[in-house]
Amino acid sequence: MLYPAYIHQDQDGSASGSFPDVPGCYFAGDTMEEAAADAASALEAHFELMADMGKDIPAPAAMITRTSGSDENYTGGFWFGVTVDLTKFMGKADRINITLPHILIEKIDNTVSKNPRYTSRSHFLAEAARKELSVA
Repeated sequence: MLYPAYIHQDQDGSASGSFPDVPGCYFAGDTMEEAAADAASALEAHFELMADMGKDIPAPAAMITRTSGSDENYTGGFWFGVTVDLTKFMGKADRINITLPHILIEKIDNTVSKNPRYTSRSHFLAEAARKELSVA
């Protein structure tokens, strides 16, 4: 899942940011680069805590809705996206056996091999199911 992140430089040269779709999740660093690098770990730690507390992981807004510049709270900084694999926050994984047409398996495997967003065939199928079922 791609989460829009907003980052701005502070007057002392350090940088900080947040995820508007994830209330309470902030990141920071001595430089813009350090803050941006901290964003993914901050988001994953926040989601891990939410999962431990039994809370639902919030779905991100579409990047275009965040970067359009229509929100006055987010001016003078920059937007970027942070990708997080949400499957690890959805509880214990269960192994299942499924049957699919060979051509479909080939297309899935081809997509997985060409797109670093997917870590495996199972990850691809979990993302497709999450999208179809509208589960964050």
